[in-house]
Amino acid sequence: MFTILLTFSDNRAKAPQFMEDHKQWISRGFDDGVFLVVGSLQPNLGGGILAHNTTFEELTRRVNSDPFVAEKVVEAEIIEITPARTDVRLEFLMA
Repeated sequence: MFTILLTFSDNRAKAPQFMEDHKQWISRGFDDGVFLVVGSLQPNLGGGILAHNTTFEELTRRVNSDPFVAEKVVEAEIIEITPARTDVRLEFLMA
């Protein structure tokens, strides 16, 4: 399981230019069964993603293909988490 932090950079003003492509990138992540949750980092610092069903290497390639990352609108950090215990509703993350 992974947490991806997409923190706005100094190029943040370019975000509107790449927003539609970024949204399509997010949709592909959900369609591929990799993204579980996507949301905003508060207060207006960027975005966060919870991902699974992938390897660190595959996820790194996916994140690097995000237009916001490629155009340096955000800086990406991928944090790998090995779940040790979950709520029953999240047991699928233990696989």
